[in-house]
Amino acid sequence: MPYKNFEEYNIEVTEDVKEKFKSIIEDLGEDVKREGIVKTPERAAKAMQFLTQGYYQDPEEILKSAMFKEDYDDMVIVKDIELYSLCEHHMLPFFGKAHIAYIPNGHIVGLSKLPRVVDVFSRRLQVQERLTHDILECINDTLKPKGVAVVIEASHMCMMMRGVQKQNSVTTTSGFRGQFEKIETRTEFLRLITADLGY
Repeated sequence: MPYKNFEEYNIEVTEDVKEKFKSIIEDLGEDVKREGIVKTPERAAKAMQFLTQGYYQDPEEILKSAMFKEDYDDMVIVKDIELYSLCEHHMLPFFGKAHIAYIPNGHIVGLSKLPRVVDVFSRRLQVQERLTHDILECINDTLKPKGVAVVIEASHMCMMMRGVQKQNSVTTTSGFRGQFEKIETRTEFLRLITADLGY
């Protein structure tokens, strides 16, 4: 399915998930008939469909829809891509930034498609390690560039709100393919994503 904003909800799924949320809210001791709560199960059902819409989208098709032949063969970087996902262990949010670079090999891709690929994989139940890998391999397999690099920095609510309750911790994951496996190329990428270029 091509990328689009998720504005339509499956009625059957909404009703089914709504009833499950209603039961959960009751089991937790809340009054589902209370004014502030009465519509919460339906809102939560729609929110969960929005936050997991990536299961119904094809990231490869997103990239293929905007691939162009081009001789450019230097590094292309899109950094500070906001991401929001749900940890598959506790279904609590994790959020942060992704930095992506690739070195074209005959084709470039529309710059907006890289953040959209991040969105597709983020809007699934995830762990940060797999999210990094999914984005990396999708770009590598679809564009077949000379190299691709992905770095994700994220804060995890499952660590901040519960468990060890470390509010200032940030997790960084990375993946490199092709020319980015060379230390000099990787170093240039890491320098550029941390540099303030003054724009």
